Amino acid sequence: MKAPIAIALTAMLCTCRQPAFDHQAQTRNPAPPDSINPYGTVAAIPPPPGYHRLATYPHSFAMWLRDLPLKKDRTVYLYNGRPKANQNAQFAVLDISVGHTDLQQCADAVMRLRAEYLYSMHEFTDINFYTEEGNRLNFQEWANGGRVRLTGNHLVSYTLQSAGHYCEDRSCFDGYLTTLFTWCGTHTLERQLSAKPIEKIDPGDVLIKGGAPGHAMIVVDVVEDTRGHRMYLLAQSYMPAQDIHVVKNPDSPCLSPWFEADSSQGLIETPEWTFTINQLRTWPRHIPRL
Repeated sequence: MKAPIAIALTAMLCTCRQPAFDHQAQTRNPAPPDSINPYGTVAAIPPPPGYHRLATYPHSFAMWLRDLPLKKDRTVYLYNGRPKANQNAQFAVLDISVGHTDLQQCADAVMRLRAEYLYSMHEFTDINFYTEEGNRLNFQEWANGGRVRLTGNHLVSYTLQSAGHYCEDRSCFDGYLTTLFTWCGTHTLERQLSAKPIEKIDPGDVLIKGGAPGHAMIVVDVVEDTRGHRMYLLAQSYMPAQDIHVVKNPDSPCLSPWFEADSSQGLIETPEWTFTINQLRTWPRHIPRL
């Protein structure tokens, strides 16, 4: 558990652990990945033959995700600097800090990418998430002094009273993210997203199973052929907190790292989690209150 609170709500936060199908359990001894990643960004990863990337608007979330930088080193590291035990899941590693605490796990990575995009666009009001008890964590309110604290067994919202508390710099935003990762997870995030058919998958959509155990992965790019059939790339963090990485497709090595958006397939097998096709979600224009 990521926060020291002895009430039922915390049991529903992000626990990125597979209850039955555990690819990581099959690979406790890490196999070294290819040493060098030749792709500088997500957009540089080549599509399968006959496919082209979906058209996107400038400054959109889809375009921002495509522009995410990738590390040359394909090794996934944990928050404490140690290599992850399973080095067979990743195709490439995003060049984004994981921090130095065990917080940025699965849903946290999804929320981090969404929040980072909106922060880069200065759309502070839209950086909006909710805790299990319904406390709103909105960055515009945070910038104006809005905070939460644990009082007894309840999380309580309050406002800083000190003069000159307004902040929107990087340090302020990082403090907001730490609070977000502490009090939100797969269960709260799933409730804020809207269901979507797999064949309509778009960049920025989320595969998510809320609860404990639960997991979440984000779609970082989508390609399409002339018949409208789509394929997509998935990225994840996991437990313990670790580098966000684009994953391989364990079921179709010839297509990897691309996954087929096929409604006839009931399951989506990823290296460390199995989703069903009806667990795809998308972001509403305004995230609803729980």
